[in-house]
Amino acid sequence: MVRQAKAQRMLTHDQIWGALDRLAAHAGLSPSGLAKRAGLDPTTFNKSKRITPDGRERWPSTESIAKALAAADCSMESFVRLIGDGAGDGRCVPLLSLAQAGASGAFDESGFPSGKGWSEIALPSAEDSHLFALEISGDALQPAYRNGDVVLVSPGAPIRKGDRVVAKMRAGEVVVATLKRRTAKALELQPLGATPAERSVAASEVAWIARIVWASQ
Repeated sequence: MVRQAKAQRMLTHDQIWGALDRLAAHAGLSPSGLAKRAGLDPTTFNKSKRITPDGRERWPSTESIAKALAAADCSMESFVRLIGDGAGDGRCVPLLSLAQAGASGAFDESGFPSGKGWSEIALPSAEDSHLFALEISGDALQPAYRNGDVVLVSPGAPIRKGDRVVAKMRAGEVVVATLKRRTAKALELQPLGATPAERSVAASEVAWIARIVWASQ
C-alpha cells in the first residue's frame, strides 16, 4: 500500500494531460477529436480546461480516460507507457480549427500562430519550430480531408508546384488548395473539395502561404 501511494504521488498533472495528448496523436486526432470520438464534449481535453478559472489544476476523470482509451483502441498498459519516460521524443505544436484560422489575430505578419484560441497537439517528432496544426471542420474539403482530420503546416518548408498549401488572404479568407503555378505577380490555386474551378489570386492579395507537410489520415 505504501509503494502504491508513492507511485500515485509521482504522477503529475502535466504527465497525465501530456499522455492524453500523445494518445490523441497516436490515434491521428487532436485532443478535441479524441474527445468527440469518445462521446465526450469536444472541449473535454482542451488545454483551456486543464486549469480552473481560479488557477487550480483540473484533472481528467477516470471515466473520461477510460472512454478515450476505448476510442483510441489503447490498453491501460499502453497508456501508462505514454506517461513520463514513455513519452518518447515527441513534442507539441499549436493547433487551431481551420474554421477559426481566418479570424483576426490568429497569425502574425509572418504567418506564425499568434493570439488566443490555440490549443496543442502532440506529435511523434517535429523538427520545425514554426510548425502548427489545423483541424478540419465540416465536409467542404472532402474527399481530400474529412471532418476532424488534422493537417500539419510548415511556414518554412519550400513550396513546389503540386504541393497542398494553406494560403491566408489579406482580407481574412483562408484557402486550402493545391498550388498549380506561382509567379511574382500571381498564384494559381486548385481549391480542394467540391469547388473544381482553378483560382488565380494576385500576389498582393496573399498575406502568406505555407505548405501542408502531414495529415492525420
